[in-house]
Amino acid sequence: MGCKVSERLLQVHRHLFERITFKENLFTAWEEFRKGKQGRKDVQEFERMLEQSLFRLHRELTAGTYRHQPYSAFTICDPKQRRIHKATVQDRILHHAVCSVLNPIFEPTFIAHSFSCRKGKGTHKAVDALDRMLRSVSRNGTRPCFVLKCDIHQFFASVDHDILLGILEKRLKDEKTIILLREIIESFTAKDSVIFGQTGIPIGNLTSQLFANIYLNEFDQFIKQTLKIKRYVRYTDDFVIVAASREALEALLIPIRSFLKEHLHLDLHPHKVTIRKYGQGIDFLGYVLLPHHRVLRTKARRRIMRKLRERITAHKAGLIPEESVEQSLQSYLGVLSHANCYRLSQDFQNQCWFLLQE
Repeated sequence: MGCKVSERLLQVHRHLFERITFKENLFTAWEEFRKGKQGRKDVQEFERMLEQSLFRLHRELTAGTYRHQPYSAFTICDPKQRRIHKATVQDRILHHAVCSVLNPIFEPTFIAHSFSCRKGKGTHKAVDALDRMLRSVSRNGTRPCFVLKCDIHQFFASVDHDILLGILEKRLKDEKTIILLREIIESFTAKDSVIFGQTGIPIGNLTSQLFANIYLNEFDQFIKQTLKIKRYVRYTDDFVIVAASREALEALLIPIRSFLKEHLHLDLHPHKVTIRKYGQGIDFLGYVLLPHHRVLRTKARRRIMRKLRERITAHKAGLIPEESVEQSLQSYLGVLSHANCYRLSQDFQNQCWFLLQE
């Protein structure tokens, strides 16, 4: 098994640029990109001149004259405040074209317990995996069990462009592809990053999701291959390690901090490194895991109720149909189904019905 993983990590790939820029790949990328976005003005404008626009993109790419356009920025709160940078329609189509070729190359190299932005993974499966590890180490709550939980400080803003490109160059032996990826990566820099070198990938790019996993796969491999840690789960910049003793987890912090700093120019968040007993409850990805049950975090409950109220208000204003409210409710009930939240589910349904009748 280890040999197969090593072989995948060492395998190199050539002649990728032609696959990325192939006209059929660009049209397929457009179809993937436009899903769920047909009503947006910028998408409709691009679609009116679709063939001309995609042929122009193809010409620019093959001639080496393509330049990534500036981003438009806006802020969201979900739940914490984040600065999102939105690329143009043309650039986002290219991001899809790039990912369609690179994903199959890098996906087999990722560890099983990396759960962010991967097909067949996600938050619920990450929580399920952690739950299994906790029950295994604690023998279903009968033995000591501790969890180290860490957050990488300002991860997306801290990704070092040169390090990321170096990781990509190890696998992609195609100069034109590297030049194109450099154009995408260097189209964005985090605020004040020039002082210390070019850093940052924008939250909002499809490529950023892939680049984040490629970048942190270096850390995942260190955890697995060097530190030989079995019980480890990562979701983007949050990760947890499960062990039978507090001392075993404390001993890991120095090598973890050292690797992140020296190899990836990253730091752990100074206020988000904790070691907790399983019996105290393990807060991870919106759920709190306990020896005999799982509950939804209080902040997550409030956020769900707030969003439901917003949907109901929009319905009453004539902006969305009642079916849309029902779809949102069912989606949130699905979230609750992954925890012991029967009463909460009933409460949400009752409150939703009451607000609709007001």
